[in-house]
Amino acid sequence: MADTWSIGKHAFTSRLLVGTGKYPDFPTMQRALVASGAELVTVAVRRLDLSKTGEASLLEWIPKGMKLLPNTAACFTADEAIRTARLGRELEMGDLVKLEVIGDRRTLFPDVVGLVAAAEVLVKEGFTVLPYTNDDPVTAKRLEDVGCAAVMPLGAPIGSGLGIRNPYNLRIIMETVSVPVLVDAGVGTASDAAIAMELGAVAVLMNTAIAEARDPVLMAEAMRAGVEAGRKAHLAGRIPTKLHAAASSPMTGLIGS
Repeated sequence: MADTWSIGKHAFTSRLLVGTGKYPDFPTMQRALVASGAELVTVAVRRLDLSKTGEASLLEWIPKGMKLLPNTAACFTADEAIRTARLGRELEMGDLVKLEVIGDRRTLFPDVVGLVAAAEVLVKEGFTVLPYTNDDPVTAKRLEDVGCAAVMPLGAPIGSGLGIRNPYNLRIIMETVSVPVLVDAGVGTASDAAIAMELGAVAVLMNTAIAEARDPVLMAEAMRAGVEAGRKAHLAGRIPTKLHAAASSPMTGLIGS
């Protein structure tokens, strides 16, 4: 059976979510999106130029069959994020929304108070809310309590490429909430994606690590493989770590003993 996962009424097979920003051009973006195997692609609603049509429009280059995940990037208040989410729905992007309420322009860390407030409003309006949050289990639980369909804690600051900085908090979040946990932000390379999945993340979302790689298409392939490898390792169950060696072959019954 396929290893599927769900957010609200939406089911997916790929556990890699990708973005559309920072690519050198639309054709490169399109090839990378295809190579990633992702089924869900996030688009910053506030950065869409609605005056563009045809091949001048970013939306024209998103591969057919990929589902849009509009996001509220560049929103610094709950009210801005709510209005932006509503705009995405008016543009017929669907009920899913990646909710961002940024609290600091330098680090792009979330404003968790505004985030919870915006999430509560959007859930009541029928949105399937995926909030970008910090790696705080208490905030994650509050987001679940107001009805979010998933939580998306950061692995590291957005675009930093630092990888998974606090795996222990991520594991606590996974033990605290019952909704899917998707690691969002900070991934730099395929091993980071694998680590996130090995920890038990349902999926990983990334943009900069692919878009700004020397070869975005090849990096998209690497990220796809990293996510798949990490998921399989999580399901398989790693061996316990030990301080001292443990022989691969039994030490009893040796010839000459």
